[in-house]
Amino acid sequence: QVQLVESGGGLVQPGGSLRLSCAASGSISSSNAMAWYRQAPGQQRELVATISGGGGYTTYADSVKGRFTIFRDNAKNAVYLQMNSLKPEDTAVYYCNSIARTYTWGQGTQVTVSS
Repeated sequence: QVQLVESGGGLVQPGGSLRLSCAASGSISSSNAMAWYRQAPGQQRELVATISGGGGYTTYADSVKGRFTIFRDNAKNAVYLQMNSLKPEDTAVYYCNSIARTYTWGQGTQVTVSS
């Protein structure tokens, strides 16, 4: 069974950048569209960005459009999220999974944006 491990989170000032990584213990099929999600305290988990199996098509939540970039490396079974111009409202635990939420959820990685 594929295990997902997210990393790269941390504490950053508003306007800063972080790059999140999602490493899969097994093969993430190149036919599987993948996504990044986030969950803030007291909030439901929300979809942040998606990427097609081949990586050529991406979508973003309106709240992150123009600031976040999702990309993947199928040879490394990895998905990434480059986050720029971070805002306090981006503070959350970030998770990756397929769009269909096929895989078991990982632990996530905490992103805190604060001065």
